[in-house]
Amino acid sequence: MDLNAKKQLDDILSDYTRDSSDLIPILQAAQERFGYLPEEIMVGIAKFLKLPPSAVYGVSTFYAQFKLTPTGKRTVKVCRGTACHVRGADRILQEIEKKLSIKPGETTEDLEYSLETIACFGSCALAPVTVVDKAVHGRMTPQKVRQILTDSK
Repeated sequence: MDLNAKKQLDDILSDYTRDSSDLIPILQAAQERFGYLPEEIMVGIAKFLKLPPSAVYGVSTFYAQFKLTPTGKRTVKVCRGTACHVRGADRILQEIEKKLSIKPGETTEDLEYSLETIACFGSCALAPVTVVDKAVHGRMTPQKVRQILTDSK
């Protein structure tokens, strides 16, 4: 682990005891700081908590909130719930995939965008729904996708 990453991890860990019940909050703080959970950071967390690295890896892969690879600066999420599906979420997703040249779960090569699908946002009246970063975009069309992704660059 490079010196800068070690210093950042030490800074995060200074807020916690060595209690293994702090594992999830530590992972959340590390992901917030690094943008994802690099292997060397998870090993450092395991040493701090006196846990096997496999236990830390197991928790980080069990919860969908944790990312093991770098994610984009911007996140595009497409709702796949029933209302969105019926109203054309597949067309919206296809347009985003085409525009960004990535599939759900992937990140663009320039680390600008990550694409995710979500089971349901709970905004069915606005279906189909896409969320770019924290901005909710309802009643999406392929044309709106092109406009939103062009405007956000």
